[in-house]
Amino acid sequence: MEFVCLEDLVPQDHLLRKIDRHIDFSFIIDKVKPYYSEDNGRPSLDPIVLFKMMFIGYFFGIRSERQLEKEIQTNVAYRWFLGLRLTDPVPHHSTISWNRCNRFKDTDIFQEIFDEIVLQAQG
Repeated sequence: MEFVCLEDLVPQDHLLRKIDRHIDFSFIIDKVKPYYSEDNGRPSLDPIVLFKMMFIGYFFGIRSERQLEKEIQTNVAYRWFLGLRLTDPVPHHSTISWNRCNRFKDTDIFQEIFDEIVLQAQG
């Protein structure tokens, strides 16, 4: 048995650490609140994790949601950025698809979130 700290496995100069230092993704909660029901159905995936997953895919050129799921399973920097422990399950690729194609269909939410990230990065 070996004990490791995920924090120690991600290099200090990794690009995701820099992004994490400069971008506060908590704004996403308020942006997507109108699209979620608080008292209906099973608990949903944390929207910050969902959008950070899509951010990883976009930023690192991972165009397939299935491939994104696989990459997150094995990449410790991605897990760290998402707040997932090594033993945590990675959200299923169909969760990303469903949200993109159903919950956020015909909305400007992706553009709004992208714009806010750019504003923070320029800040």
